Amino acid sequence: MNRLAVTEKIIAAKVSSGIRWSEVAAKVGLSKEWVTAACLGQMTLSKEQADVLAEIFSLTEEEAKWLTVTPYKGSLPTSVPTDPLIYRFYEMVNVYGTTFKALIHEEFGDGIMSAIDFKMDLQRENDPNGDRVRIVLSGKFLPYKQY
Repeated sequence: MNRLAVTEKIIAAKVSSGIRWSEVAAKVGLSKEWVTAACLGQMTLSKEQADVLAEIFSLTEEEAKWLTVTPYKGSLPTSVPTDPLIYRFYEMVNVYGTTFKALIHEEFGDGIMSAIDFKMDLQRENDPNGDRVRIVLSGKFLPYKQY
């Protein structure tokens, strides 16, 4: 047994049950974005949170323990993603990455946006020309320090 096997079991159980990530998140008591990342093996859960997921997805006690182990972060199997949806994010960073960098540095100074002290909100935005995906990313600004 390992973390990847637990992730695959969670995905299989989700497909079989038809439960939505937002429903899972409501039971855990956190955002759908964070709980989905945790279920997909990218976040560390507390024992209590893992126990909730164990009940939802019929995980054994041993499988639930794997949810509390700090994972190896980074879920993409290749450097350049081949999945079309994930590739579009790669494309956005390739096209707009320098723009993000220039505007963040102009507004905040020399530093980075944290992916640790971070929030994400993904919503459906109704539009008469076809629904849109609205994603808001919010990360704490961390300035480089002089020493």
